[in-house]
Amino acid sequence: MTALLLDTHVWAWSLTGDSRLTASAISQIEQATIVYISPISFFEIGQKVRLGKWDAMKPFMPRLADLLQEQGGSAATLTPEICAGAAMLDWDHRDPFDRLIAASALQLGVPLVSADAAFDGVVRRVW
Repeated sequence: MTALLLDTHVWAWSLTGDSRLTASAISQIEQATIVYISPISFFEIGQKVRLGKWDAMKPFMPRLADLLQEQGGSAATLTPEICAGAAMLDWDHRDPFDRLIAASALQLGVPLVSADAAFDGVVRRVW
């Protein structure tokens, strides 16, 4: 069994068909038996849409949960342990969304699919 956690932008790019999604990332996602999305990604997308920072995702907002199911993905759990772990990560990165996603990957013991090199040295990142 191969499992992965997608960073928010990777999931969004999979929905929009964005060309920044690499062939390697697509291949790894397609080969995975479980593809997780953190619940915090739903919040991150919604926040950015509401603030006018991610207009490309606005049409997807009403159906995000359904789209995850249609893609065959699974919502990762967001537990008290993950939240506490995110707060206590020895990492200078201040973005709370990224901290929760990193802590989720660590708790699940899975690689994170992300274009963001800020995760290097914190989680096993694939791209």
